[in-house]
This record gives sequence, C-alpha cells and structure tokens, in this order.
Amino acid sequence: MVKTQPASVVSCRITKVNAATTSETGDFLAVEEPLEIRIAYQESGRAHWKTISVTMRTPGNDRELAAGFLFTEGIIQSINDIKKIESSVFEENLVLVTLSDSCSPNLHTSERNFYTTSSCGVCGKTSIDAITTVLPFNLPNTLHVNRELLFTLGARLSGQQNIFEETGGLHAASLFAHEGTLLHLCEDVGRHNALDKLIGAALLADQLPLAGKILLLSGRASFELIQKALMAGIELVAAIGAPSSLAVKLAEAHHLTLVGFLKNDRFNVYTGYHRITGL
Repeated sequence: MVKTQPASVVSCRITKVNAATTSETGDFLAVEEPLEIRIAYQESGRAHWKTISVTMRTPGNDRELAAGFLFTEGIIQSINDIKKIESSVFEENLVLVTLSDSCSPNLHTSERNFYTTSSCGVCGKTSIDAITTVLPFNLPNTLHVNRELLFTLGARLSGQQNIFEETGGLHAASLFAHEGTLLHLCEDVGRHNALDKLIGAALLADQLPLAGKILLLSGRASFELIQKALMAGIELVAAIGAPSSLAVKLAEAHHLTLVGFLKNDRFNVYTGYHRITGL
C-alpha cells in the first residue's frame, strides 16, 4: 500500500462535560492552514505566474494536492504539463508549480472555479455539460465488484485513518484495487482536498486513468467529488454518506457506478448497478 504523509495534529486542553461530571483533559485537533497554489508558465515567449487557488487544508502531501487540483480542475491535461513542483523558500504555505514550456494552461476553468463549490449558482445541466467538454478519459466497463466485497471496505479501512481516530476532524479518500486491496489513503480537513491529494499522487506516478479501481469516500458524495473522480477515470465511487441529487445526475450521465450509505451489511446503488455482481 502507498502510504500518505501523516496529517498534522496539535494538542490542546479542553473541558469535557457530561451529565454527571466536568473534567479537564487533553485533546487533539487536526491542523488547518491555507495553501496557495501558484503556477509559472510561458506565454508568447514571456514568463508569467498566477495564483490559481488558496485552499484551507491539512498540511502534508502539498505537492500531490497542487498537482491533483490542477488536473481535476482541467487546468493541466497530464503529468507531461508539469516541469517541477516546489514549496516556496520565502513564503510558508505556498506551492509553486512550474509548467512545461509547451503547456498552455486552461485558465478559463480557474476563473469559474470549475463549478466546485456547492453554492456556485449554476444549474445542473450547465455544470454537467461543462464537465463533459474537459473529461480526459472515457469510463470503461471493465470493473466488476461483488456486493460482499463492498460490505468489507469499511473494515479494510479501519485502523488506517490514524489522524481521524485521534481528532475525528478529517475526511478521507481511499483507493482500492478491484479485489479489495487498499492502495492509497489521503486525509484532509477538506473532502475535496483529500481526493485531490489522492489523484495528484496517481498523476505524479503516471498512473492515470484509475480504471478498475474503487474510490471510497468517508462522508457524503457531492457533485464536486464525482467530478474529480470522473476526471481521474474512476469507475466506482462508494460513499459512507449520502450522494447529492446533482452528484447522481452527473454519475448517471457518464455511466459511473455510485454507491451511497455504505455499511457492513447494506448500501444503496444509485447509478451503474451493472458493475456490481451478486445483486
């Protein structure tokens, strides 16, 4: 299994209150800090730089987060568009991604944030049509997963979310092989950041598309997470929580298998039931 860099935690003193007692004790918090993602690129023979995003994240795997964000937002198309990624020596919480000389970044998507916020105000059809124009992969139908395997995914993840177990404050995105082997786990205070870290790691390792893999989300399945999964070529997304209506519409439009409310003895299939056997 590819191990993610440990997420940051800090200790604090708290007052714990229950029905009978009040006591002073120690607790742990997940660190949340801003990360500025900046790109440097060539245009018309001149050097340019642009801040693409400032996101609140849990420090760790910042290179992967930056690469994954640029890819899933459609700003770059492949690993070949990246020359180097480096943290700033002079500014804390800044990552500079230098693009290859031949890369023409798609900055139009960054201006609209590629419909990644829940309050973006665009209609469902507009959002889905916009994503269709930039998807780099067509989803195959090579993945077939038995229902009994899906029941076990939560248990296979148990014990791997070290920081979540200490703080209860992080989201996780986990990638499994078709037979259930845990391949990669990323955690972050932002669910979209956790997935960008996971996809960014695959991008930097030149492992995209992630066809034949299973993505497990620790919370709900939102439109933006399905968008990012489609960008990475993932065929099946399983979420511990509920999907949103627009997430279901997007998954259905692109024949992605979407599972929600996954427990050790039940789940709901919203789209793409043909990839799940034993039903």
